[in-house]
Amino acid sequence: MIDSISAIDSATTLEQQLRQEDALLSGHFRLSSGLHSDTYVQCARFLRKPELAAAAAAELARKIQAVGLQPDTVVGPAMGGVVIGYELARQLGVPGIFTERDADGQMTLRRGFSIEPGEKIIIAEDVVTTGKSTLEVARVLRAAGAEVLAVASLIDRTGGQGGLDFPHFALLSVQAATYQPEACPMCAAGLAVVKPGSRPEKAF
Repeated sequence: MIDSISAIDSATTLEQQLRQEDALLSGHFRLSSGLHSDTYVQCARFLRKPELAAAAAAELARKIQAVGLQPDTVVGPAMGGVVIGYELARQLGVPGIFTERDADGQMTLRRGFSIEPGEKIIIAEDVVTTGKSTLEVARVLRAAGAEVLAVASLIDRTGGQGGLDFPHFALLSVQAATYQPEACPMCAAGLAVVKPGSRPEKAF
């Protein structure tokens, strides 16, 4: 079921493609958390090109199948996991659905999506940073009786500190320094800070 489209052959190639698409940036950034970082990832810039999304999902599918995992469904949390989740589901030949936040900000299944007890799930993400949202999705799925087999992502930013209790398949590991604003060396050097991203900016 995996596409014959040219796969992403290495982490180096993926990093090059991410940078070419302005999806992996180096500089001085203020993150949604309020922390400052020397690296910013915006995978939507990469996934906007179907051929890149298909190649990345094909490589993730190979990793999953290589260890014998056979999911029934792929779940890609909104918004970052929707595109890669759909494409990974297509490559694996299984349904692809997504979770999203309700009016109270809680992650949930909506739009008529449901999970059957015993259903085997792969969670798909664009980037796993702290593992918090991935675990939040896993709790929703497990509460419905599902078995979470693994998470698959384009990028792993956890540095091994995600606290996940299931396997994590990623195409690229990115180590990004983060700082409290008052301890940021880039601020101390007088470098202008940029606030990218899609969330509304908080007051600091």
